[in-house]
Formats: sequence, structure tokens, C-alpha cells
Amino acid sequence: MNNLPALPVMLPLAFALLALLFPRRASQLGITGLLATLLVSAWLAWRVSAGGTLALELGGWERGLGIALHADALAVALLLMSSLVGLAAGWYATGYFKRDCEHARFWPLWLLLLTALHALFLSGDLFNLYVTLELLGLSAVALAALGGTRAAIEAALRYLVVGLLGSLLFLAGVVLVYAGYGTLDLPRLQELIAPEPVAWVAMALMFSGLLVKSALFPLHFWLPPAHASAPAPVSAVLSALVVKAAIYLLLRLWLDVFDKAVTLHAGWLLGSLGALAVLWGSWNALRAVRLKLLAAWSTVAQLGYLFLFFPLLAAMPPGPARDTALGALVLMALTHAFAKSALFLATGIIQQKAGHDRIAELAGAARALPMTVFTLALAGVALIGLPPSGAFQAKWQLISASIETGQWLWIPVIAAGSLLAAAYIFRILGYAFAPAEGVEYRLVNGREELPALLLAIAATLLLGFGSIWIWEFVAPGAIDAGGSA
Repeated sequence: MNNLPALPVMLPLAFALLALLFPRRASQLGITGLLATLLVSAWLAWRVSAGGTLALELGGWERGLGIALHADALAVALLLMSSLVGLAAGWYATGYFKRDCEHARFWPLWLLLLTALHALFLSGDLFNLYVTLELLGLSAVALAALGGTRAAIEAALRYLVVGLLGSLLFLAGVVLVYAGYGTLDLPRLQELIAPEPVAWVAMALMFSGLLVKSALFPLHFWLPPAHASAPAPVSAVLSALVVKAAIYLLLRLWLDVFDKAVTLHAGWLLGSLGALAVLWGSWNALRAVRLKLLAAWSTVAQLGYLFLFFPLLAAMPPGPARDTALGALVLMALTHAFAKSALFLATGIIQQKAGHDRIAELAGAARALPMTVFTLALAGVALIGLPPSGAFQAKWQLISASIETGQWLWIPVIAAGSLLAAAYIFRILGYAFAPAEGVEYRLVNGREELPALLLAIAATLLLGFGSIWIWEFVAPGAIDAGGSA
């Protein structure tokens, strides 16, 4: 039996326990655990690329009775994304938090969050998806509250209440599926579910819960304050990874479980809400007075692009065109993860060195913090969707698929969102490059700036020039209900 799919889950869990037991060595243990997790995730991705989907039934239980892990191309692509972003943000956190007590609180929660996230990506049945989704939400709320301010605590509590509501809706859908079909195993459900009322109601409940957790407009009200008030490394992971988990589940259920039950009308509903998210989030990012709040509203907008793919996927029959659109969706998600985490980490450096993150008072930042401002500009290239970033390739395919399916409505939305993104990124740079007299910034260590810069390079260059590899790896076998042991 191949136990490799269990390692990306077990390793961060083991190091979380070690960090809890040895708080004075939490940072060293955390970085070691993240490096080990990245290595086994890369190994798993190589195995899936070479031999196809891997599946594991823990404890030798028959499928459908125990915990099943399922590693296909989509799961391991997001697994690599979370491992890379988690390591970069964790590396950044070693310099961001100054006191031992902060590291002792941060690292166990950080590693537990990655444990839950990886278990969610690899889970092969609905009940374990619910459990991991709940664990992910609780870890994220605890990390969001580490800011310690009144605003951070209030935002974290709001995040908790909204997250619990989303989980209850998802659980209600899981219960209805089990009552109607007698199993929660994903491959088995794909065979059983048909276009009928029980499937439609269960789908509506589960999708509603996931839309709450993904902060899709108009359910986004909890996201800007939670992300803007959290510590910078936490904001980076909340924006880059945690909300992606809900979108991943939505995509997985859409194509892997409810494929026979979804309708074009459902796709148009998600696409319309995504379009509103792009416009509303971009407009509020342009009006934001603080850099972290701008980044948080930008997350609302950028996530909206991912939902524009759903009506296109609903309108396309299985085949090369649909595979290409699916590959573009994954490329967009990966680019956003790296770019947005880079943006939040760079913002954290400015906030610490300038003592604030007020956009109108960033004069002199380009002279005092050139690498950080360069990182902001690189991340902005990816968020706007300029070449050679991965987002440019993904938006091009999004426009092509809109033309191919006759859904022209999404094209002006994409254009308007890109122009608004350019406006708020150039607004930041305009203030940062303005001359300043008497403005002082604390000295910065290049080691603090490097994680953000590497993430921005990954979003603009690596994913841009490596987009063909993403399509070849993800599109043909991204969603695979079966698996090989």
C-alpha cells in the first residue's frame, strides 16, 4: 500500500505537536516541518504526474467506511501551492514576530492550519471534507485573532460566526446526501447522483455554505476587516489559501459529484455574483485609505474572476476546450495565491518600517524600501493581469472561452476589473515614488524582504512562462473520481 498521500497531512501535524511541546524552539521546528512538507508534496506531485491518481484507505478500511485520501492532479497542484506559500510566509514570520511568546502561539496554529488544508485537498469523502473544513476555519480564526487589537478580535469573532454558519449549511447538505444515497464516498456518489430534487437541495445547501466561506459578493462583508486586521503573514495565508479551500471544494463538487445535477442557470448565478465581486471589490480597493485594506478588498475582486469560469464550464461539454478552461481557472488561482501573499507580506514590511500603512503617507517608500516597493509592483503586474504573469494567460483563456460559448457579458467585466486593478496599483506606486522630506523608515533586513519577492517572482515569471506545464499537468486529469492504490 502506498502511504505517500498521508505524509503531507501527518508531517505538519507532527511538527505542530512538537512546536506546542517545545515552545522555545517553535520557529526552528516550524521551518523544518514546512520544508519537509514541501518536499513530500513535491514528491507526491511527481508521482501523480508520472503515474496518475493515487488513493489511500487509512487503516485498511473498505472505501466508504474509513478515511480515504485521494491525490489527483488538481489536489496536488493546490497542495504544492499551499506548501510554497506556507513556507514563504512562515519564513517571513520568523522576523515579523519579535517575542518568544508570539512564536509559541503562532507556530502550532500555523502548522495545524496547513494540516487541515492539506487534509481537505486530499479527502475522498464528504464527511471528512466537512471535518477538515471546520478545522481549517477554527485554525484561521485563531490566527486572525493574534493581532490582539480590539479590531482584530471583533473581526475574528465575526469570521468565526460566519464560518460556523457556512459549515452548518455544508453539513446539512452532507446529511441530505447520505439520507438520499446511503454513502458519502465521492466516486460512488458520482455514479449515484442524478438530476432530482434531493440532489438539487443538497447541492444548494452545500454550495451556499461554501459561498459564505469563499466570501463571494454579497457574502464578503466579513473578509476585509478580518484580513486587514490580522498580522501580515496570517493575512497572506488567509487571502492566498484559506478562501481557496472553499472554492476548491465548490469546483470539486461541481465537476466530480454533482456533474449530472448542475445546470447552466446555476453557473450563470455564480458567474453573475463573481462579476459583481470583481467590480465592487476593485472599486473599494481603489477607494481604500490603508494598504492592508486595499489588499483585502482586492482579494474580494480577484476571487470573483474564479467564479466567472463556472458558467463557462457549465456550457462546455467534456473535451479539450473544457480542459483548457479548467487549466486556466487553476492557473488563475495559483497566480492569485502567490501575488496576493506577496502583496500582504510587502505591506507588512512597510507597516513595520514606516509605523503605518496609510497610502497617502507612503512618500519616500521607494527610496527607503526599494525591494519592497519592487515586490509591490511585481505583485501588481500579476493582479492586473499583465504579461508575462500567469493571470494574463488565464484571463486570455477566460476571454476566449467567453467568446466560444457566446457569453460575451464577462468580457467587459474582465476589462473593467483589470483597469480598476491598474488604477489602485498605480495609486500605491504613485505615492511610494513621491519625494519626501523628513520622513523616516526603520532599517530593513534583506532577509525580511526576500520571501515576498520570491512569491511575486513566482506569480509573474514562473507561472507565466510555466503555464504550459500547468495545463499539461492539471487539465487532462485534474478531476478524477477514481484513483489507484
